Amino acid sequence: MKNFNTNKTERVEVMALFGYEMTPCQPLSFKRRGEGETEVSELLRTQIKFVGETAIHIFDVLVGRERARLEFNSRDLSWHLTQ
Repeated sequence: MKNFNTNKTERVEVMALFGYEMTPCQPLSFKRRGEGETEVSELLRTQIKFVGETAIHIFDVLVGRERARLEFNSRDLSWHLTQ
C-alpha cells in the first residue's frame, strides 16, 4: 500500500454509505487511478469547511494503520484524497 502522507491532493473514486444512523455520509472504500480498491478501516472524524459558497465535507479516516483524509466537494460532487 502506498504512503498517504505525501502532502498532495488527488481525485479518487469513493464508495460511500449515505444516511447511516447518526452519520449522514460514511466513506467505505476508495480507488486511486491505476490501483485497486482500498478499504477504509475506521472513520475518525468529520467536519465541514466552507470555501465561498461550496461546502467541503472532510473525513479523517484510517486505512489499515495509516491516516488519510477524504474530501467531498458538494458543488462538483468530486472526492479527493488529501494530506
